[in-house]
Amino acid sequence: MTAQTPPFRDSQLPFAKRIDDLLSRLTLDERVAMLHQFGPAVERLGVTAFRTGQEALHGVAWMGPATVFPQAVGLGATWNEELVRRVGEAVSTEARAMRSRDDRVGLNVWAPTVNLLRHPLWGRNEEGYSEDPRLTSAIATAYTRGLRGDHPAYWRTAPVLKHWLAHNNETDRATASSSVRPRVLHEYDLRAFRETVEAGAVAGVMPAYNLVNGRPNHVSPYLAEQLRAWTDQDLLVCSDAGAPSNLVDSEHYFDTHEEATAAALLAGVDSFTDHGTDSSKIVERVRGALDQGLLTEADIDTAVRRQLSVRFRLGEFDPLLDPYADAKDFDTPAHRALAREAAEQAIVLLKNDGLLPLTGDGTRIAVVGLLADECKLDWYSGTLIHRSTPLEGLYDRFGADRVDFAEGVDRVRLRTSDGTYLSVPPADDASEEVRGAEGALDPALLAGRTDLPPLTTDAVGTELALIDWGEGVLTLRAPDGRYLSVAEDGFVRASADQPGGWVVQETFRLEPRGSREGGHGKEHGNGHLLRHVGTGRYVSVTADGVKVADENPAVLELEITEHGESAVARAAASADVVLVVAGNDPHINGRETEDRTTLALPAHQRRLLEAARAANPRTALILTSSYPYAIDPADLPAVLWTAHGGQAAGTALARVLAGDVSPAGHLPQTWYASDTDLPGLLDYDVIGGRQTYLYFEGTPLFPFGHGLSYASFVYGDLAARVGEESAQVTFTVTNTGDTAADEVAQLYGRPVSPSVPRPRRELLAHRRVHLPAGATTELSFELPLSAFEFWDVAHGVRRLEPGGYELLAGASAEDIRLSATIEPAGTPPTPRPVLERGLRSADFDEQRGAEIVDRTKRSGDAVTPGADGESAELRYRACDFGPGTRSVTVEVSGEGTLELALDDGRAIAHLDIAPTTGPYAYTSVTTPFDASGVHDLRVELRGPLRLAHVGFSG
Repeated sequence: MTAQTPPFRDSQLPFAKRIDDLLSRLTLDERVAMLHQFGPAVERLGVTAFRTGQEALHGVAWMGPATVFPQAVGLGATWNEELVRRVGEAVSTEARAMRSRDDRVGLNVWAPTVNLLRHPLWGRNEEGYSEDPRLTSAIATAYTRGLRGDHPAYWRTAPVLKHWLAHNNETDRATASSSVRPRVLHEYDLRAFRETVEAGAVAGVMPAYNLVNGRPNHVSPYLAEQLRAWTDQDLLVCSDAGAPSNLVDSEHYFDTHEEATAAALLAGVDSFTDHGTDSSKIVERVRGALDQGLLTEADIDTAVRRQLSVRFRLGEFDPLLDPYADAKDFDTPAHRALAREAAEQAIVLLKNDGLLPLTGDGTRIAVVGLLADECKLDWYSGTLIHRSTPLEGLYDRFGADRVDFAEGVDRVRLRTSDGTYLSVPPADDASEEVRGAEGALDPALLAGRTDLPPLTTDAVGTELALIDWGEGVLTLRAPDGRYLSVAEDGFVRASADQPGGWVVQETFRLEPRGSREGGHGKEHGNGHLLRHVGTGRYVSVTADGVKVADENPAVLELEITEHGESAVARAAASADVVLVVAGNDPHINGRETEDRTTLALPAHQRRLLEAARAANPRTALILTSSYPYAIDPADLPAVLWTAHGGQAAGTALARVLAGDVSPAGHLPQTWYASDTDLPGLLDYDVIGGRQTYLYFEGTPLFPFGHGLSYASFVYGDLAARVGEESAQVTFTVTNTGDTAADEVAQLYGRPVSPSVPRPRRELLAHRRVHLPAGATTELSFELPLSAFEFWDVAHGVRRLEPGGYELLAGASAEDIRLSATIEPAGTPPTPRPVLERGLRSADFDEQRGAEIVDRTKRSGDAVTPGADGESAELRYRACDFGPGTRSVTVEVSGEGTLELALDDGRAIAHLDIAPTTGPYAYTSVTTPFDASGVHDLRVELRGPLRLAHVGFSG
């Protein structure tokens, strides 16, 4: 180091000393400015601008063309950590290559999403890996390792896990609170984050929009109490977009933005994503918090230090030593092959009565359905460089002369009340513009095209392809393949290559006959009003063209020139095998901001399936979707599912159908048979609500871990041995089929006689193995005994319960082939020491009608009556009152009554709570309480009160 080189530029010094030096050189204004997502350059020090956040869920997103891999739920379906690690490596390598030519591309990547797929109606189901925390963590750890790279000091990219914490609803997502009891918190929601962070390849996390136990995630005490306790590494916490402002504007949790910003920073948020590229408001709020004494310079330094730690690890200050600085691999043959491999491994064969694979010479195939010639993207996809639809894949594999196609859209014309028809004018000189091709820091701001002429009316009109995506949501497509869309000027044009955007501008609703919706005050007889979903306005015909407007809606008559079922039936009748490709468009009915309302396949697609099956019983259903459906497979000889498989989806599907590759994907979440099997969307109590394969007691349509093969496998020789800290388990798997194939061997466990509700079975380990025909392999697993622990609410610790534990090996959670029992040494239960510790109200064993809320705005829990606000009941098992108690003291706010009773039903304490001054104004109320020995305790709450703690004195 020369005399002129500052220590922060000295690569021989540890990162920590270099960060200290750089911090000491930054002015307070410069440090404050770094707290915004778009941190400005500090030119006097040669420090460049830095942006947190680059979407990279299954490929580099939003920044233009990139390799597009299968959706995250599809990667989860591979159950293959090594594959997913290679995908992460390819994605991060492309991020580096793209950044070398476009500095808008960031290296702090916001991926993966480790929210557990607890509820299949969640709109963002496609973003997660699994409903199981262990599988989610295994896949997420593999992806982050690929994103990070394997250099000991420098990282290829810096991954941030999304979305902390207990976030599975888009409905009211910025204001709803997830009530998460301690056992669910520690055994379920925290686990996927914890195990991935502890693996050492994570740079940080992003808090979710929702609240947990009444407190916004952006001021969660768990960031300090849990997250930062799992690692010695500096973790960067990046807010979600707009969430800092939500603390005041929508959640009304704080009165001022200065107070909210300070609380978030003190809780652990280090980078504020708010107001797009405009950092002025965040800077103003931080400055205001400093002036008001809500923050100190040391608080600012803590957050900036964490951000600088990431920047140093990314090699920003050591460009000559950065091993990834010259990464150029982009859209390489290896990346294309990997995209195909991932798509192949993600395909799940749900049912097969011998129809597949399609190996007969000369077999004539009809491929039909709304997704048969589609390669759909989602909100977090890059722009396709290569594209393969099922139809294209089948053409390439079997030959176009053997494949017939019918999309199954309804062909319609829209007739106005004056007898003319909506018409798409020619636009022969229009460019073939693809949404997002140029990239955008915020694609939500991309505007629709206005360079094309709007729709008009004429005597003949244009035949449009109408697709009903379910729940009354339609798209209309012109003959040239462009979708009707609405731009900012309100005109309707055939201008979009696909539906998409933050607010989708390509969806419409045909209002039913006789409707009075929209307040127009008169019936429209046999006609329809066409409402544009994105704006809520109606299609209107004006002298300047067709547009959406608040007034004078056009009354339109729908003339169907061909039903989709007719085309499908014709194609099916002349085929040897029919493939119905059904599913969803990831931008419609189930996406970020919008949960689904049902598991049912949309009616339009059910009609197409029924038409195909009626015309030809040799009909297979291929579901291409972001989430599970409830279907009736009884009369179908074959059913497959794949998530949207990225750029190679069609090729991969054709290879599996042809038998070139045996399917070996397995379901990463339960497929339920009916909506009636589902809990409420906002019921986060997986234990009490008997949710996911861990607790569900019904019969699933297809169970967690299910997936068939063209081969068959036999399991054998299960052996287990328990040591002081782990259990060693081995068993064999033999391919007894006549084709080479992969198998996903799964190992589950469950306690034989649990003292508290435990999972019916819980995934302990898995391995995806490739076996030639006739081959046998022995699989060996070492399981830490901590894998058998549960969260003991009586003592606030994890505990291994003594007794027998059944080990179950098989091909799914319900297809168990082998079992054995082990008996590890455990810690016997002891009663709750209520005389010494009292009872934290949230540490109940069971509850009825209760909701966990925030005790204070900073930390702690309380319990209140839930939705009805009238009453709740809490049960605490095995409370040790010792030789006897004289009184009970409750910490409570609000007003109402409390009643305490022992297990014999006797009510031995009644407390009337006088109104306090607010929900956080707690008072202590004492009353006589006579109990001795060990008893279960029941506490009943009535009225709008919050119970924080119950204490006893002897």
